[in-house]
Amino acid sequence: MKRWFGLISCTLIFTLILAGCGGKSADEASGSGSNGKEVVAWAWNINVPVLEKAAEEYQKENPDFKLKVVDMGREDVYSKLTTGLQAGGKGLPDIVLVEDDRFQGYVNSFPKSFLNLSEKGFDEHADKFPEFKKQLLSKDGDMYGFPFDTGPTGVFEQAGVDPATIETWDDYIAAGKKIKEKVGVDLLGLDLNNDDGLFRMTLTQQGTFYFDDKGELNLTSKESQQAMELNKKLKDAGVVRNTVGWDASISALAEGKVASSPSGAWLYGSIEQQAPNLKGKWGVFLLPSFEKGGNRASNLGGSNYVVTANSKKADEAYKFMEYFSTTDSVQEAAMEGGLFPSLNTVYDSELFTQPDEYFSNQTIWKTFADEMQDIKPVNFTGNYSVANDEAVKAVSEVTNGKDIKKSLEAAEKRLENRIK
Repeated sequence: MKRWFGLISCTLIFTLILAGCGGKSADEASGSGSNGKEVVAWAWNINVPVLEKAAEEYQKENPDFKLKVVDMGREDVYSKLTTGLQAGGKGLPDIVLVEDDRFQGYVNSFPKSFLNLSEKGFDEHADKFPEFKKQLLSKDGDMYGFPFDTGPTGVFEQAGVDPATIETWDDYIAAGKKIKEKVGVDLLGLDLNNDDGLFRMTLTQQGTFYFDDKGELNLTSKESQQAMELNKKLKDAGVVRNTVGWDASISALAEGKVASSPSGAWLYGSIEQQAPNLKGKWGVFLLPSFEKGGNRASNLGGSNYVVTANSKKADEAYKFMEYFSTTDSVQEAAMEGGLFPSLNTVYDSELFTQPDEYFSNQTIWKTFADEMQDIKPVNFTGNYSVANDEAVKAVSEVTNGKDIKKSLEAAEKRLENRIK
């Protein structure tokens, strides 16, 4: 039997059909370490070599340009960025990587701390990026961030089920029951008490989030109730494995303990690296919709770059990041690390149109690229972190038997009090 990896909107479901079935020290992180000769950037993980490789290419036409990338942990970046912003920009680098869910919090709390890209002329590139990214990175009509990667979603699924027959979430659950009965494998893994990834994906799929487009609390909306009901239905159907933490989630996929995973396109790299022996047994399809013919596009994750307003090398930083975010070859290089680009001009390249051997010769990147235009903008607001905390608690309560409406009402009340 084959395993299929299914993608949904920018969020896909990776389906597996079972055969038989480091950061640097605080001193090093300081922007003052550049001696005034280099543009300094803070980033983490795979983003570091991507920036460094782009700088090498950029230097061919700009030999005087120098980039120092400080590699530190993700949370260290946010901690130092927050501290620096509160100190009026003291100790900050020229360029900083900021994820989608954190961006609005920073730009709203410190609106004059980041370079206004629209004033520098970046709006001429606006048609190269999806609407949901542009809205995310804008304040009062101006852009303050360079769009980078996104997390279009999809689903990965198991033996004996044709992904083409899965149109709705009810179809997905029915397929999971069939798989469980046939080969004893769970449909998907969820961290039921510590994460709300599926809840977030299905909120975004419906064009909303913890907050509505006006920034008002939205946890008791019909969309929130429908997204939460899906978590409950999956748990009650007996097709969910409780995978606690990232390592357990990846291990379950690699070891064939679960047949699918609704996730962002970035999951590609982890599956391929952790389960090379499963080449040709994976496939991708879009997220199921809540009703036939409904929206199947969503997004999970993504990041962007900002230039700090107090940077003494703002012009040099802007020119490099403009090159970085709008050059096809740079974005193709980022794809090697599993970072799916926001830049739409790259989607016609061979990389996006050729079959992928690991994923059963599907043109999976075209699937993701086609989904990008259907992803709806959502409002993270500056209160994302506390809202996420309360949503995670609600998911845990509901999947452990608490009434959906009561749980969401309680979560929204707690959130309201915390914000006040």
